[in-house]
Amino acid sequence: MVMDKGLSVRQAEDLMAVGAAYIDFVKLGWTTAYIIPKLEEKLAVYREAGVHPYFGGTLFEAFVARNQFDDFLRVVEKYGLEYAEVSDGSITLPHEKKCEYIATVAQHATVISEVGSKDNTKIMAPYKWISLMKAELEAGTWRLIAESRESGNVGLYRESGEVRQGLVDEILNEISNEKIIWEAPLKAQQVYFINLVGPNVNLGNINTNEIIALETTRMGLRGDTFHNFI
Repeated sequence: MVMDKGLSVRQAEDLMAVGAAYIDFVKLGWTTAYIIPKLEEKLAVYREAGVHPYFGGTLFEAFVARNQFDDFLRVVEKYGLEYAEVSDGSITLPHEKKCEYIATVAQHATVISEVGSKDNTKIMAPYKWISLMKAELEAGTWRLIAESRESGNVGLYRESGEVRQGLVDEILNEISNEKIIWEAPLKAQQVYFINLVGPNVNLGNINTNEIIALETTRMGLRGDTFHNFI
């Protein structure tokens, strides 16, 4: 999953020309979809290349915070979104209510839900992560995003960007890796998960100019993983 932080239509075309074969999803980060010009044209570029676009979870939160959830569903319908993200990284939302939202959105699109806070002062114990993830899968989530923000220094990671290894190990002990998209915007984080899970690990929040570099890392054609397949 690649993070589009505000690409133009032409930039989206260039991105697809280089990386479409290696990209499954493009997330239009946080609420950028709300103000970007020529949105429908850009969505068409991604779809024509066989890549699935969807809007960042903060847009869902912005509608919910204003008691306009029904309007969010209309946005999903208006733009023909096959996938929709449900998150609570910027708002305080009872988890039972979040699961209700997941179940409702799942009637309109395939749900990708995000677990973890964008506030680096809110550090959840591993058992809490696991409990929330299981509940969201039961509510109808197709894939879970493990939060890191685009900066890679919250949620799964310490402020330095270092992986919370104990947390990751406990999550993998309880949740199928196939169900998780690990946000990993930094190279060291990508290498960590490739070495831990394997070259086909689901990675998210990848920078648009890192697509080819990441693919070489997956293939063992970069110094960081060079000896993985020898």
